[in-house]
Amino acid sequence: MLSLQRFKHVNLKGDLFGGVTTAIISLPLALAFGVASGAGAEAGMWGAILVGLFAALFGGSTSLISEPTGPMTVIMTAILTTMLASYPEQGLAMGFTVVMMAGAFQIMLGTLKLGKYITLMPYSVISGFMSGIGVILIILQLAPLLGHSSPGGGVIGTLSALPELITSLHFSELFLGICTLAILFYLPQKYRQYVPAQLVALVAVTLVSIIFFSSDGIRRIGEIPSGLPSFIFPTFSADLFTEMVIDALVLGTLGCIDTLLTAVIGDSLTRTEHDSDKELRGQGIANMVAGLFGALPGAGATMGTVVNVQVGARSPLAGILRAFILMAVVFVAGSLTEPIPMAVLAGIAVYVGINILDWSFIQRAHKLSILQMSIMYGVMMLTVFVDLIVAVGLGVFISNIIVIERLSREQAKHVKAISDADDDDVPLTDDERALLDQAQGKLLFFYLSGPMIFSVSKAIARQHRHIGEYQSMLLDLSGVQMLDVTVSLAIENAITDALEANCDVFIYSPNSETSDQLKRLRIKDKLPTDSFCESRVEALNKALKRMDENTAETI
Repeated sequence: MLSLQRFKHVNLKGDLFGGVTTAIISLPLALAFGVASGAGAEAGMWGAILVGLFAALFGGSTSLISEPTGPMTVIMTAILTTMLASYPEQGLAMGFTVVMMAGAFQIMLGTLKLGKYITLMPYSVISGFMSGIGVILIILQLAPLLGHSSPGGGVIGTLSALPELITSLHFSELFLGICTLAILFYLPQKYRQYVPAQLVALVAVTLVSIIFFSSDGIRRIGEIPSGLPSFIFPTFSADLFTEMVIDALVLGTLGCIDTLLTAVIGDSLTRTEHDSDKELRGQGIANMVAGLFGALPGAGATMGTVVNVQVGARSPLAGILRAFILMAVVFVAGSLTEPIPMAVLAGIAVYVGINILDWSFIQRAHKLSILQMSIMYGVMMLTVFVDLIVAVGLGVFISNIIVIERLSREQAKHVKAISDADDDDVPLTDDERALLDQAQGKLLFFYLSGPMIFSVSKAIARQHRHIGEYQSMLLDLSGVQMLDVTVSLAIENAITDALEANCDVFIYSPNSETSDQLKRLRIKDKLPTDSFCESRVEALNKALKRMDENTAETI
């Protein structure tokens, strides 16, 4: 599964710089996400190490940096909260079992080659749930930012407890959190190109807390254990199994979307093309390993990936070096994390949440489309206050209904029925128009074009409603590229109605796929052998001849 082909563009200097730089960026984020999730700073660090290492080894991109991300952390926080509330002793193991299941789900998607379909959803839906996740991350950090531990209960619990949190806030920790945010927002760009703002905030505000505040008055991380992480044995519960499966699907799907969108950004910077299916398998392996060792799940990280490419990294070697550098930090310098204030990490997490919000689309959505803006805000609210899977499912459903309705209106314009050669709606030659004129309004020329999807069936039914007024019907399918089953049945109904009204039917269908669809419906069995014609002219001549024969028989 490890492909050496991805390492053919190794740039030792660039990959080394990429590994070192992204490790520096990952350090404060990994600590912040670990604490924010409730699993602890060490879970965030080992998540950055294990997910980054195995995704780099087995993924399908050359430049992608994988680690715990804001969206994944939000979902993981909810999972751990639910599991620990139901099973205080086994809840943590069950939460990481969900991570393993999510990894297995990602491997399955990659193995079934479904990677290219993961991101096929409307941008308004993607924007809505990503912004919703940003809002959740911000709300969940309000308690630690105000100097308190999380009140529990997720978003609703935090908002309910907010008045009490504000009245009993710890000014010293709030001050440290505000200082962190001030550095993150206002650090000059000329310094950011040399050192990440997150690392500056982490070090600077930690030093301020040591110098100016007593150790007892500030909640701090504590020392990260320097040994290897403990093995987590997969743990299940019969009454929560369904919920664990759903959580795994949500976590795995979000990881796939996050990763593949980031991989596309990496491709645009490196002028390469990633393998979506292989990337999903690599991410799945990485998350399964992370779950086995009690580490946070991860996905492709946009900031790390962009910086990785900008400093010259061109192969997965950068991601591998980054993982080993972070591992060295855990083994050698784990004690250095002890004085880091929790409020600093909360400030970093709030900053990440603010950046997750899709400000670009939020600012322009009302100008682009009121409908899409409504979907975006609807998905965002559902994500925050209801459930991510409900939000995405409902958003995709409504968006698709809107698209189908618009497409139906456009396609209905391609369903035409005329009996007068003076009508210019259909592409007839002069000779064909002359033949149609000879029918004296007794021949219905039924013309379909373009892809015929199920919603066009009503338009077909409307056009052949007065079929009893005609002696012959010519069904021209020469312009149809795709024939949906529902439309095929609508055509069958039109033919049946025509035959019941003693109206002769002739079909011109040169497209083999369209003809095969009609054959599968056994429409040929309902018509005389000469009803299918090789050309439009032949069909018109046959219709005129049959009309003359019927007239002669009547006389």
